[in-house]
Amino acid sequence: MREELLHYIWKYKKFPVNGLMTSENETIEVLHVGNHNHLSGPDFFNAQLKIGGQLWAGNVEVHIKSSDWYAHKHENDENYDNVILHVVWENDVSVFRKDNSEIPALQLKDCIPEKLLQTYKNLFENKEQRFIACGKEINGIPEFTFANWMERLFFERLEQKAKVILKLLKASKNDWEKVLFVLLLKNFGSKINGDLFFEVGNSLDFSIVRKLYRKPIQMEALLMGVSGLLESDEIIDSHYIRLKEEFKFLKNKFQLATVPMGPPDFFKLRPSNFPTLRLAQLAGLYAANNNLFNSAIVNNDEDLKFIFKTETHIFWDDHYTFGKRSKKRKKNISQKFIDLLVINTILPLRFCYLKSRGIAREWELLTLIEGVNSEDNSIVKGYEELGVPVKSAKDSQSLLQLYNQYCSKNKCLQCAVGSELLNLKS
Repeated sequence: MREELLHYIWKYKKFPVNGLMTSENETIEVLHVGNHNHLSGPDFFNAQLKIGGQLWAGNVEVHIKSSDWYAHKHENDENYDNVILHVVWENDVSVFRKDNSEIPALQLKDCIPEKLLQTYKNLFENKEQRFIACGKEINGIPEFTFANWMERLFFERLEQKAKVILKLLKASKNDWEKVLFVLLLKNFGSKINGDLFFEVGNSLDFSIVRKLYRKPIQMEALLMGVSGLLESDEIIDSHYIRLKEEFKFLKNKFQLATVPMGPPDFFKLRPSNFPTLRLAQLAGLYAANNNLFNSAIVNNDEDLKFIFKTETHIFWDDHYTFGKRSKKRKKNISQKFIDLLVINTILPLRFCYLKSRGIAREWELLTLIEGVNSEDNSIVKGYEELGVPVKSAKDSQSLLQLYNQYCSKNKCLQCAVGSELLNLKS
């Protein structure tokens, strides 16, 4: 038995509302279960009950055993003085307030439907290895219920990403262009170099980036140099030597420093994701556009594919990194990578921007994400194998939120799928 199940049972009245009795055989009538408290103090505030015909207003505490009251030392905590009912699975001892008056107890183990307990047991106590607890049942959830839950998860994930953006806005004194720059740097760094590139973006005064508009060589030198990619004295590529000279000039002019976390890592990366190439692409993007925020965030009718179409220096046509030639080809940003930028940068930032302006245009965000291909990873594949449809990035983002915040943490009772299963079988 888990305490969270008892919280669920009390919160949603999964007990027979008629004929409830305290352990002292007084009738209980539940008028209002109270407000669920997830912080310190009693589990439910401001409940309204009739106990033995007497109307009570106060708090409700939930435990597996009534003796847990003393194990948790509630008898010494004044926050529990106003508890009017002790809801327990097993009432093994009597519990008293400071004034020695006994707190009425409701024992649940004899009045909960067996089907509800069995469903809960199947979710949490099955030893069979599964991707998620409800793997055999998730595909049977009503479509309307599941679709609503998926949309809620999508916006929940956006809210989660927004926390980082709000911190960046505060640090930059609401410079939206600077925030976009930092977020793009992080995402151009991918998982391997994202934190390093994020530090690069934070360390740079964005006014320097603005001054290098239409100066692609200097822009590239700035990003490469601060990242620690221009430290070698052995590379003899003419482009490398020029970048190194440009960075020396910029470093003296703007009092720049290489970030301590550098240099970036190349290990386990495909050439198309090498940090040298990604920084060259980002440098080309910012050298060609001095108002990227307005284009990518404010003007929602802009075609993002063309906004992120950027030219890199001719050197990169036959290089992925310095000192080693490769087969000649244009190193444009791929559509797949643009999709990732939309998911992880453009959409969360547009969400925050609209919210800051008090503009409710959720449909706009949904339209944008539904036009982006779904992500391809082991979590998304796991749900697809269970029969869950994944039509776009909206679905994949929702499923990532579902897995990371609910399934992997066994928070089935806070999930619409788990609640539906218990409702169906209780």
